Amino acid sequence: MPLTLTDVDRFEAARPRLEAIAYRMLGSAAEAEDLVQETYLRWQAADVERIEVPEAWLTKVLTNLCLNQLTSARARRETYVGQWLPEPLLEGDPMLGPADTAEQRESVSYAVLTLMERLTPNERAVYVLKEAFAYGHREIAEILDISEASSQQIFSRAKKRLADRTDGKARTEIDEAAAKRIVEEFLAAATSGQTEPLVKLLTSDAIAIGDGGGKIPAKATPFEGAIAVAKFLRGMFKPAESKRRMLGGGTPEAYATTANGSPALVITVDGRVFGVMCLERGEDGIVAVRTQVNPDKLERATQVWASAEHGEPLVLADW
Repeated sequence: MPLTLTDVDRFEAARPRLEAIAYRMLGSAAEAEDLVQETYLRWQAADVERIEVPEAWLTKVLTNLCLNQLTSARARRETYVGQWLPEPLLEGDPMLGPADTAEQRESVSYAVLTLMERLTPNERAVYVLKEAFAYGHREIAEILDISEASSQQIFSRAKKRLADRTDGKARTEIDEAAAKRIVEEFLAAATSGQTEPLVKLLTSDAIAIGDGGGKIPAKATPFEGAIAVAKFLRGMFKPAESKRRMLGGGTPEAYATTANGSPALVITVDGRVFGVMCLERGEDGIVAVRTQVNPDKLERATQVWASAEHGEPLVLADW
């Protein structure tokens, strides 16, 4: 039976929440959109009149699609060129989802999305549904076809594995104005031509990771330690002919914003987002610099950027 306008409207009302769930589970906006659309096709094919609680039904279908995707993604990422990082979402992107509580904001942070790669698909699903969307363990058990006790155990295990992370300290929450100041200070240090200003901004155990997906040059292993990271960043922002060629002859512009709730430096070339550098800030300074330059993972960022106000660019060395 074809969907009525009411049935279509009901799904469209749920779409933002479904996309936010899928993005947190997958770390990919493109995959999240695809699976939400697949969920719609299944909604379209279902006997909607017999579905008592549409929200629960849609969440269950989407979650199981995400679990299948995560299982196959593990195999694909074993052959991924270089470091794998999530697809960043810029400030104002509705796919970021709810941000009313510290737990919700933390669950979509770039640092946690990166760390969630260490979780099993079930751990990831339980963590996202409980921490970010406040589902009860009874609801989660029904969605995943497990017992309520199993859901509680899985959640506890996921929380512990994320808390035991070794590549960063507790993230410090900051407001938009503070994020902009951090990015401006970072860029000034990075373009100074010296390592000392950068070292002062970094924690002693800071790391730097880049994801080029084999399409943009990026080191296959992280830089570790303030001095190593500072030297790398100094070189990254040093003008060079090779960088100009990589940019296709375009003129780069730098902007201070936030991505996934953290300070972020966005580099654009002729209006297209070329790279997003996410700065994870701890109590003692910047603990991690994660840079996404894989063009396949910046399509949505470019779309959001084109429709948003972003002010004047920051001073950037002429690459």
